[in-house]
Amino acid sequence: MTDFKADALALLIGSLPMKDHNAATELILKYTPEIPLWAQLPFYREEGMMAQFLPGMPGLTESEKGKLFIDTAGADFDEAYLAFFEEYLSITEADGDITQSRFTLTPETGRGFKAFLNHIDRLETRPVALKGQVSGPVTFATRVTDQDDRAIFYNDQLRDAAVKHLAMNGKWQAKEFAARGITPIIFFDEPGLAGFGTSAFITITREDVTSVLGEVIEAVHSENGLAGVHVCANTEWDILLESDIDIISFDAYSFFDKFILYPDMIRSFIKKGKILAFGIVPTSDVKDIARETPQSLFDRLTGQIRELEKLGISQKDIFKQALITPSCGTGSLDFDSAEKVLQLTRDLSKKVRAEMMT
Repeated sequence: MTDFKADALALLIGSLPMKDHNAATELILKYTPEIPLWAQLPFYREEGMMAQFLPGMPGLTESEKGKLFIDTAGADFDEAYLAFFEEYLSITEADGDITQSRFTLTPETGRGFKAFLNHIDRLETRPVALKGQVSGPVTFATRVTDQDDRAIFYNDQLRDAAVKHLAMNGKWQAKEFAARGITPIIFFDEPGLAGFGTSAFITITREDVTSVLGEVIEAVHSENGLAGVHVCANTEWDILLESDIDIISFDAYSFFDKFILYPDMIRSFIKKGKILAFGIVPTSDVKDIARETPQSLFDRLTGQIRELEKLGISQKDIFKQALITPSCGTGSLDFDSAEKVLQLTRDLSKKVRAEMMT
């Protein structure tokens, strides 16, 4: 890990209900200047969670109805697949230029990333870290389908390509941030892990999940970045707690009682110096957002910290190795509710740092 100190700083998850990437970046810098991120604006179809990271995949095709899928039956698929891996190997084994590769965001999918870097390069005060995000390999490969509407996770060839594609995108983002002399933090967003262990994913093993996560984590680590996984619902947390992930981002507002069911693993995770991103600011219900205040969330969070203390983890260590975040992105909210989420996140972080870490 780098020398990055979490220290209960505020961090966001990614999406905003806006249309202007520059305005979104300015809003992010206003509320989270220490660890800003680039904005995903789902108002644009190409910035949807899957669509944003599909370009560059071999066999990518759009149906007459506008659905994106991987067509393995096309006459040119084998050639496209070979070209994909040749480019991958040119970067990983021949020191090729990843910034000019298929693994970057495109001009259409990367407008938020470009606007973000333009703003960062003009800042007088350097951030502590920069955050990027990529669709997680489990979620991506179980939601993207082939021409027969079958999830590509179940095709070894396509799963391998998808994992390498996402890993290289994470590596590229981390490289861009590190080039500016700032610690990279790259989150892999894995809402799909909420389904692990259910009948929907009955053929996916723990080893499958560990393997694909390990590959994307390693790619970020290769650029001296910190790798995080964000799950906005409940999952089998032991998979992540035992992994090489540096940051686990979880919905502490709704699922803390589920997360704490892994006491030994949580203790071990903290002992290793890793970070918990407490998604304590609600995002799923506008009534919750309207009702909560920095004080009410402070009371909820400190209650959770006391529960962790009972596991034998010192309060000092928890706060040193904590980030304060929303429970999920805000892209599906109305603007006023989304901005309140950002404000609550900032104000709660300031309150925790002032009252619990002095």
